[in-house]
Amino acid sequence: MTEKSSEDKNPEPINHLMKAMNDFFEHRPVKGFLENLDELFTSSPFSSNLPVELKETDSKYIIQAKLPGIKKEQIEIDVLQQYITITVMHHEIITTENQQQELIQHQDTMRRASRTIPLTKAIDTKNVKATYENGLLTVSINKLRGKKVDIT
Repeated sequence: MTEKSSEDKNPEPINHLMKAMNDFFEHRPVKGFLENLDELFTSSPFSSNLPVELKETDSKYIIQAKLPGIKKEQIEIDVLQQYITITVMHHEIITTENQQQELIQHQDTMRRASRTIPLTKAIDTKNVKATYENGLLTVSINKLRGKKVDIT
């Protein structure tokens, strides 16, 4: 008869530990806490993610951002030497009144989301054009051409 190693003799402590860890993360309040923490980062008004698509040609960059339900007055575009920042500000006021025109609830919210897009080449900051139609923002940016040096 061969003797088994100490790990084979009693696997119960490890199984017990794994079961305890699974139970800890599967049951409330920890599971609820983790779900709430996930919600904080995915739906926070402080979230700064705007979905953008960057296309590049030989002479220019084209940035497109889908912003459904946003008015063009809510959009701000900042242009730097090799960066474009798109910011959307959303201000909402909700008031609830009863039948006697008395104010029951007043809610005033301000949300701001922005996205900075780094560009690989310097841009012509004076000739940036933007259009906004049907919830689609399109920014067209000309690239600067450097001086070509002939090698002798």
